[in-house]
Amino acid sequence: MAIGTSKTYLRLRIAPLALLLLHFAVRFFSSGTTPLADLYIYNAVGVLAAIVAFYAPAYNDRLARVLLSVALFIWTLGSITTTWNDFYGPFFWSNFSDLCYILFYPLILLSLIRALTAHRTFRFAELLEVVIITFGLSTLIAYLFLKSAMTHFTGDSTTVFLSIVYPIGDVVLLAIALFIVLAQRRALRSFLFLLGIAIFTATDLYFLFKSASSQYNFGELSDDGWLLGLSVMAEALWHHGGEEELSERVISSLTTVAMVCSGLILAISALRQTFLPTVVLIPAIATIALAVARMAIALQQARSAANNLELARIDELTGLANRRRFIHQLTNLDGDPATLLLLDLDGFKAVNDTLGHEAGDELLRQIALRFSRVTPTGSLLARLGGDEFGVIALGSTRLGLEVGMALASTVSYPFIVAGHEINVGVSIGRVVNDGGVDLMARADAAMYEAKRSGGGMVLWQP
Repeated sequence: MAIGTSKTYLRLRIAPLALLLLHFAVRFFSSGTTPLADLYIYNAVGVLAAIVAFYAPAYNDRLARVLLSVALFIWTLGSITTTWNDFYGPFFWSNFSDLCYILFYPLILLSLIRALTAHRTFRFAELLEVVIITFGLSTLIAYLFLKSAMTHFTGDSTTVFLSIVYPIGDVVLLAIALFIVLAQRRALRSFLFLLGIAIFTATDLYFLFKSASSQYNFGELSDDGWLLGLSVMAEALWHHGGEEELSERVISSLTTVAMVCSGLILAISALRQTFLPTVVLIPAIATIALAVARMAIALQQARSAANNLELARIDELTGLANRRRFIHQLTNLDGDPATLLLLDLDGFKAVNDTLGHEAGDELLRQIALRFSRVTPTGSLLARLGGDEFGVIALGSTRLGLEVGMALASTVSYPFIVAGHEINVGVSIGRVVNDGGVDLMARADAAMYEAKRSGGGMVLWQP
């Protein structure tokens, strides 16, 4: 990065804090609120913090930068609409600011998890999990506290619900950040995220406490705590360290808790036939529906992973096991009674040279079919590459000898490929498992001895 560019970014990072200090000074020395200080300067700090997050270094997860920037901007947008209505009368929809503040929580949660973990690719399931947690948390809050809160807060159930969501959202966000930071090695990046969330949470709880007791006055100096917290979170993205693979563990646990809580709440409501307001039922039903969708995605991913694993162990041409699967089973034999047979076709190269590779591939498929018919159940037949095959015959030494003889007999009569009658032979190296680690090398040596002898089967001897 050029020196001039470095200075530009440094000024950008300092700008939110400098403007916040200016706002604090203006409010400290002024006798009341003014649109210049409390609408324009105040909210400009939030916009600058969003820009700082967006232009964080490229070593960050790109989605984390975008999500954090959007979260800070949406919170600031809610602040703008609130202060605008306070100064100039009702212009924006009254609940628009609440919508912005509520959206802030899932966005900041997802950006926090991605910023402090090692993910570098976006997964739709990850976003789905955060939405499940948000809805499940809303359901639990409403069920536990809505009825009692109705006696302490004025307004309808939606107003009371919003009054409960904010403090619980703050505490949960702080708890998740603290969990992630404590589970990681100490790093300035993680500490700054935790500090920013702690400052934001403390300011929010203080505001809610004073509002509940009717002691809050618009434009208090404590309001700057929100912007300070947002600015510190934006600054966190400009520091290395703390990226650990924790999101799977954290998110999976929270998703399970959210789904179970929502299911239990719906079950209790149905059994007791008690009325629950819409703000409880809708998030609960949405949580269950999204959890089912998430489970379907997980099952599909599991099937894909199993299919990919199976394909990774199968030879595409013949459908037999491939070399990877063969070596894996061979290394796990230990002292089990078994015989290793290594087979190499005699005369196969001439088929490729005269009839072409397509004919050679067809010949290999026919040979694989004949080999598979005489390989006993429980034994493993694999194509190791080219015209080389391998068999792990589980059982006695005599059984291994019989399998080798049966394999050799399958190529004793001709193959018909593309209208041509083709004869090939096979050289087999046989080695009895004695718990050694060089069975392949022994079988290979025996196979080449069989080739030098003109074909047939040779048993490796010490």
